[in-house]
Amino acid sequence: MSHHVQNSAGKGVQLASYQPDLAPNLGSLVRLGACFSTPVHVIEPCGFPFSLKLLRTRALDYADMAEIHHHDSWDAFQAARRGRLVLLSTKAQADLWDFAFQPGDCLLVGQESAGVPDEVVEAADAVVRIAMPGGGRSLNVAIAASIALAEAMRQLR
Repeated sequence: MSHHVQNSAGKGVQLASYQPDLAPNLGSLVRLGACFSTPVHVIEPCGFPFSLKLLRTRALDYADMAEIHHHDSWDAFQAARRGRLVLLSTKAQADLWDFAFQPGDCLLVGQESAGVPDEVVEAADAVVRIAMPGGGRSLNVAIAASIALAEAMRQLR
């Protein structure tokens, strides 16, 4: 039996990428958003020129299926967002598996190279980490977002 999580603004979980620095990772996030019917927020400045043409190249044909929200700045994203902001961070104390997701939550990933600045951490309603028993330092941001989105959708199904 399959469960579909309704996912328009406010009802499901959303994804956000803070100042993405690698276009292929943003392409993967857009593809993830399209496949899971999850809106994707892109927060500028990007480490590359942002365009729908680029996304079509990086996300294959999924860019046209995705719901993409492009924000000129962190402040613009903050003004537009609804629901709790859940930051994925290797520095978090709280474990993803113990976190209770709510409809409307927005999963935020930082830059592959630098994460997010303190002001973004302070603005988050929750900061969670993905336990890595293998001892790795960090996951690719798109892989981390995939794991967290799957857990959120499992909880909310």
